[in-house]
Amino acid sequence: MEFFCYHRDRPGSLTLREELVEDHWSYMDRYARELIARGPTFAADGETPTGSVHIVDLPDPAAARAFAFDEPNYQAGAYRDVLLRRWRNRLGRTMWDFPGGDTGGDRYLVIGLGSGQPADLDVPHGRGELIAYGPLLSDDGTLWLGTAALVRAPDPEAARAVLTPARYAGIEVHDWEFGGRR
Repeated sequence: MEFFCYHRDRPGSLTLREELVEDHWSYMDRYARELIARGPTFAADGETPTGSVHIVDLPDPAAARAFAFDEPNYQAGAYRDVLLRRWRNRLGRTMWDFPGGDTGGDRYLVIGLGSGQPADLDVPHGRGELIAYGPLLSDDGTLWLGTAALVRAPDPEAARAVLTPARYAGIEVHDWEFGGRR
């Protein structure tokens, strides 16, 4: 089962995150084979971290909750909250398989929180610019709750255009980059 996990930083937690960077990476190393995508999000300045995305393939919702809430930054209070949902990998690949590679161009996390009937279940045009794409689902996988995508785009508005705006209660766009050890 695939899960989307987005840890949002608590304001003022940058120093704590910096202190825990090796603990975070060591924790993620334990999930290297299960990771579909990962990486930090940033404020408009492009430097200040605002969160951490992990898309991971785990056996069940309990394992996903353990993954999300045992993470060292979460345990230490660096994160304000966690969005954890079942997810379906519509591209059938990991971020490391993205044909555009891990450098070049601006990259974004796009999260659309559902409102009503399911939307954007099919992969939109521009698949070559999609790094990861899929619906956010209830724990049992039956209820559509939204859509999450990692996309390379020229600007935030082009990234937002991956989703159909009228079908969502809200759409968030965050600067994002490929994660992992430096």
